[in-house]
Amino acid sequence: MNISMANVSQLVSRLAEVGYLAGPDLAMAAYLALRLQRPLLLEGEPGVGKTAFAQAMSETVGRPLLRLQCYYGIDLKSAVYDWNYARQMLTIRMAEEREEGHGKIQEDVFGPEFLIARPLLQALTMKPAPVLLIDEVDRTDEAFEALLLEFLGEYQVSIPESGTVRADEIPLVVLTSNRTRDVHDALRRRCLYAWIGYPSPERERAILARRRPELSEQLLMQMTAFVARLREEPLVKRPGLAESIAWAEALSVLGAKVLTPEVVESTLGLLLKYYDDVEMLRRPVGREMTSLEQWLHESGTGAS
Repeated sequence: MNISMANVSQLVSRLAEVGYLAGPDLAMAAYLALRLQRPLLLEGEPGVGKTAFAQAMSETVGRPLLRLQCYYGIDLKSAVYDWNYARQMLTIRMAEEREEGHGKIQEDVFGPEFLIARPLLQALTMKPAPVLLIDEVDRTDEAFEALLLEFLGEYQVSIPESGTVRADEIPLVVLTSNRTRDVHDALRRRCLYAWIGYPSPERERAILARRRPELSEQLLMQMTAFVARLREEPLVKRPGLAESIAWAEALSVLGAKVLTPEVVESTLGLLLKYYDDVEMLRRPVGREMTSLEQWLHESGTGAS
């Protein structure tokens, strides 16, 4: 993928133009992935912006986004290619009726018109080359990772019946992992790497301000301080940036000006996704306050 990008700062600026504020480590890894034509592996907790980054890169470089959503049991037929068996059988029967030779029939039914391209094969043949998102690769098994090695190392796939397909234009490949299991070292070696952590309150505030400019600076400061405090707790699922964005959208719809215990209580389901986490904030502290009210009181982010 030959993309004119003078330096890392230019990439950061272009990403910002499409609404993605990339940190320095991520920006450097992405810039090198473009220049070196190497896959990029992104790891981090769910909801921190890994998938959104691939979408933003697609807009930034002006190339289509092609997505392969991974899951346990995904295989070659789902990810790389399959044959149109119904069409093959019809062709064989028609050839038999014409009494054509068996060898010629076999050759005919493995032509490109019978091949069904899945995302990995599509990425090699599309022009212009796309941004290929291989999302949540940690959900697959080792057998699928082995399938990826040839693709990531050589930008090619082997089809036994018809030969090897190589990329004329190299796609930008972005793999994401939530670390539900370890990705094999052989796959990691083929990729550049970046970790996407939870954003700092300042950076998160800047992101939310871009998404919801109608929210006041005071409310944004209260929101990001509250979310940062939540992430320090031993929750089943800490809120990511995606949850913060959804919360900001909800507070905008509700016309909230400041955080109050009532506002936070009524919208907790946008930040927390497990009953135990919600109940932790509702537990009483002393006679008059819940944990939530105490947090807001101590931090000064809302009315007590």
